[in-house]
Amino acid sequence: MIGPMSRVLLLLPTDTYRAEDFLRAATRLGVEVVVGSERRQALAGAMGDRAVRLPLDDPERAADRIVELAGRRRLDAVVPVDDQGVAPAAVAAARLGLAHNPVAAVAAARDKAVMREALDAAGVAQPDHRLSGPDDDVRELAARVGWPCVLKPLGLSGSRGVIRADDPAGAATAAARIRRILAQAGGDGRERLLVETYVPGREVAVEALLRDGGCEVLAVFDKPDPLEGPYFEETIYVTPSRLPAATRAAVTAATADAAAALGLVEGPVHAELRVDGDRVWVLEAAARSIGGLCARALRFGAGVSLEEVILRHAVGLPLHGLSRESAASGVMMLPIPRAGVLREVRGREAARAVPDIAGLEITVARGRPLVPLPEGDRYLGFLFARADTPGRVERALREAHARLEVVVDQAGLDDAPAR
Repeated sequence: MIGPMSRVLLLLPTDTYRAEDFLRAATRLGVEVVVGSERRQALAGAMGDRAVRLPLDDPERAADRIVELAGRRRLDAVVPVDDQGVAPAAVAAARLGLAHNPVAAVAAARDKAVMREALDAAGVAQPDHRLSGPDDDVRELAARVGWPCVLKPLGLSGSRGVIRADDPAGAATAAARIRRILAQAGGDGRERLLVETYVPGREVAVEALLRDGGCEVLAVFDKPDPLEGPYFEETIYVTPSRLPAATRAAVTAATADAAAALGLVEGPVHAELRVDGDRVWVLEAAARSIGGLCARALRFGAGVSLEEVILRHAVGLPLHGLSRESAASGVMMLPIPRAGVLREVRGREAARAVPDIAGLEITVARGRPLVPLPEGDRYLGFLFARADTPGRVERALREAHARLEVVVDQAGLDDAPAR
């Protein structure tokens, strides 16, 4: 335990899933927490005057408020929880002289076009790609990278707006659909899009921690479901990876190379990669930890959570015993089966009763709308499993998911986009 003098500002976007887990980790460590968010939401009731409103969509203004706050109450670290907080955290920490990632590095990690340029300059293997403006012929650009191709918005996350196209007509249709998604997300629909070669193979995710530029991989997750499109809805993550040792080493090296190419030096990194035979391509690298509630699938040392690892690093505590627990573990991000209004999720107790299932969280409330990918920006919930082998973890997640019945009211959805 450490004394109450250590104080951390947690940047928690209003719609984050992770507030509870970070606050629990802070309590376990004895770290005092101040929460910064776009709105003084329900959390402010429990935090009192330790909840402050910050414009996370404006890093400079948010940093102004953070520096002002630090003038009244010393801050030992500024920790972003999700994508929205990484830029304000970097700007504020730089001004306060705290450990941080360079502002340009986190900007590169949040913009897929800048990321591609940085990876290219460093010689990191990645898909061939082009940028498409609103007046460009996306069919021609797609033909240059080859069929099939994948079209992506530059700033959205969680596979939102990511669509595979197999021919010129499909590329034009995908581009128009992505621009509608961007407009719905608050853009003007004329943003540039990334057009890149579809890379075959198996997809993996890597969770790592940077310390003074050194990259320590905490976990490599297999994604056993094929992610072949036309949309790229992630479902099951299982660790440890069942890839051969040489391939895991190549994945680890590619993650470190990507972080270095972007200029990231401190804190968590979450990377997505594709593996085809002995070749590894970096798809993305983010200056944050794994999203949603997926971090609950990870434990280190004597039951230490990923959130505790991140906070320990932020305040300079020792990080002995970072090795992941010996058991295999995994998470299933529960997919949204169709658009509509959620009426009920049946079979929860039956799913929890499956051997090796460690937990089930439904994160969409009854009566709330459900929007599938590529328009949607969230999952129905999360299933967790632990067992002695990755195979048993995967089987448990699949069996538990099969016991759930999602009841969706589709009335009035005649105009919903086709899946």
